[in-house]
Amino acid sequence: MIPVPHPEHGVENLCAAGTELYARALREGYVLGVDAKDAPCLLDFGLLHPAVTDLDRLEPVAPAVALHRMLRIAEERIADERQREARLTETFEPLMRIDGRRTGTEDSSMISVLSGIDMISRVIGQAVAAGSELLAVQPNTSDRHAQPPPPVHVEAFDRDQALLDRGGRIRTLYQHTLRHAPSVVARYERLHGDVEARSLDEVTERLIIVDRTVAFIPANKDRTLALEIRHPALISFFVTAFDRLWRLATPMYPEAVQQPTRNGITPRQRAIAALLVEGHTDAVIADRLGMNIRTARVHIAKLATTLGSESRAQLGYLIGQSGILGQEDTGE
Repeated sequence: MIPVPHPEHGVENLCAAGTELYARALREGYVLGVDAKDAPCLLDFGLLHPAVTDLDRLEPVAPAVALHRMLRIAEERIADERQREARLTETFEPLMRIDGRRTGTEDSSMISVLSGIDMISRVIGQAVAAGSELLAVQPNTSDRHAQPPPPVHVEAFDRDQALLDRGGRIRTLYQHTLRHAPSVVARYERLHGDVEARSLDEVTERLIIVDRTVAFIPANKDRTLALEIRHPALISFFVTAFDRLWRLATPMYPEAVQQPTRNGITPRQRAIAALLVEGHTDAVIADRLGMNIRTARVHIAKLATTLGSESRAQLGYLIGQSGILGQEDTGE
């Protein structure tokens, strides 16, 4: 009989055989190597490793250690995606200006400028009303200016609920700073259907994709201008970027997963620490993580206190020495 190949999957979607075997290894302290033939993913993901004293035995890596390691890898992938996004924008922006001066061509209709908040809302609403899938990135802009998040928008809520009632699906990415925002919590308390939300330390600018055929992005800082994009190549890029960030993000609805505190350092403080060692100012750190500068400085002060730092220069050195940004965690 030809053996059935093991299905490909990510560590966030651990297969049933892998979950069962990993749980048994945790309970019993080890499993035999022959037992892992139906779940090779555990070795691939580093969740099992050969015992030093007996290579026929496979011992489990502690779940907390594995989680910390994978979260760090995820953070590095997010940084790579942001750099790729910046390079792509730098490449295409001058080309889009050239294209914008052309008229009467098929390509020019694939990127349209929407002017005014009312028009932007109306066009997005029309697209969602006819769609069956909504992918969205919602960065936290209100907290950067010490303003509370806006209340749940009634029209947007009704529009999204109507899409769900038609059997559609909604996936939204937020920044961690919005995980407990009252308006966001209220939204998911009311929505019913195939709706999920996840969060990251850093996300892209606001992005809405409907049915993977049309996307909307801001065209200026105050969001009174937007681009409606239907070009297949750009849509493919946006969808790929969203899907990759989604796989790296932390679930927040319908089932919330909390990132662990490590050695007294919270996940948000680790994100700030990573930006500090890169040499960013408080203002840049606050903007990147979707918080106001006073909040960022409070977290920096707490981080300095935890690490025993007395100066900004010493803080950077202590962050490097502490190992809180390392890929692996020894659990000590």
